[in-house]
Amino acid sequence: MGESPRFALTSTVLGAPDARELARFYRALLGWTVRADEPGWVVLAAPGGGAGLSFQTEDAYVRPVWPEEPGRQQMMLHLDIAVEDLGAAVERATALGADLADHQPQEDVRVCLDPAGHPFCLYTP
Repeated sequence: MGESPRFALTSTVLGAPDARELARFYRALLGWTVRADEPGWVVLAAPGGGAGLSFQTEDAYVRPVWPEEPGRQQMMLHLDIAVEDLGAAVERATALGADLADHQPQEDVRVCLDPAGHPFCLYTP
């Protein structure tokens, strides 16, 4: 096997019933800027560079459940988001449209669900 080609992760893509709506939520939550906005596709850029977040409209989108339940759509990934003040971060996220998950598996982490149902974890490093 020869030399490996260079790989660079540029974005994580979240499916949603409405890409713009979900991008609007994360833009407000993270304070990131819009790098691309096309029908059914939005890309947010992280300040200072690095991998961004992209959002794709999926007509057959099925909202995941968390924690998982047999026979139901499970999450495929979740985002970990570092914050300085966990309580204030949860308050901000829920004010923007997130839901605090009923099940919280750790004391120092808060699992929230974005408006499309994707879980994300807020934590203090």
